[in-house]
Amino acid sequence: MGQDQTKQQIAKGLQLYQSNQTEKALQVWTKVLEKSSDLVGRFRVLGCLVTAHSEMGRYKEMLKFAVVQIDTARELEDADFLLESYLNLARSNEKLCEFHKTISYCKTCLGLPGNRAATQLGGQVSLSMGNAFLGLSLFQKALESFEKALRYAHNNDDTMLECRVCCSLGSFYAQVKDYEKALFFPCKAAELVNDYGKGWSLKYRAMSQYHMAVAYRLLGHLGSAMECCEESMKIALQHGDRPLQALCLLCFADIHRSRGDLELGQLKLHCLSESIYRSRGLQRELRAHVVRFHECVEETELYCGLCGESIGEKNSRLQALPCSHIFHLRCLQNNGTRSCPNCHRSSMKPGFV
Repeated sequence: MGQDQTKQQIAKGLQLYQSNQTEKALQVWTKVLEKSSDLVGRFRVLGCLVTAHSEMGRYKEMLKFAVVQIDTARELEDADFLLESYLNLARSNEKLCEFHKTISYCKTCLGLPGNRAATQLGGQVSLSMGNAFLGLSLFQKALESFEKALRYAHNNDDTMLECRVCCSLGSFYAQVKDYEKALFFPCKAAELVNDYGKGWSLKYRAMSQYHMAVAYRLLGHLGSAMECCEESMKIALQHGDRPLQALCLLCFADIHRSRGDLELGQLKLHCLSESIYRSRGLQRELRAHVVRFHECVEETELYCGLCGESIGEKNSRLQALPCSHIFHLRCLQNNGTRSCPNCHRSSMKPGFV
């Protein structure tokens, strides 16, 4: 496979990837890797595979392709290509929580010659290093790295990088318990997405919404936290972003724990897990969560006593009777009784829930 055909196949894979046909995109890129003789094209397709596996949560595969990319960069004998591949290696180790290795590879990046270290990729290197320092709880060094990354973003008008740094700063301030700043920076990231992110991946919006949800929960604004987390999870499910799905599930659990409704937290967890496993065709895991979901429904009595359908799976109008039993509005209207179908107490005037 020559240079022109390699470019065409890489573009085809990107088109499939952007339309959420991830597995097909991976097949196209893997075929390019097997058949292409163009070193630059192979380097580019390896970068695509690193990014795709990162967003799918397949971090060991991400690391494997990053290592191959470094070998390809060495064959090309180009400092800029080598810088990019070492950055991908640093990111891979960051995802695997190998923070000391991440810092080491980032320092290697900064020591390489070439223009990209000082302009395009320098900010991304500083961001990855900051995330690693934060993972090691080295807060002063983390903040220094984030501020350096932010300067790179401002000096180069890189709003995408600024958005990512703001999300990391939100995480930083959440850990040091300055919750106002923990909210301020993700809100700034969300503003950047709204103002400049028309052509960006939706993952940037999902990322900012997730960090806002965390901060809102810490501030006790649980309604806003739930809205942001639901928006983030919706995008994560749409794009198959498994790491973000996992973070959102944890955030949902924290929100319900803060509310004191642990049963509802478990219910939501099993419901969302069911959606994830259904979309991935994992039947054994799907069956387990369906069973647990219905067990939770029965334990919490979150089902309509007239039609038997569970309550809370989808948007529907409900009525609560004075005895606190809840039914679908349509079921009560069709039933026509003036007493509770469950306990047979007089229904009087029911209130809307």
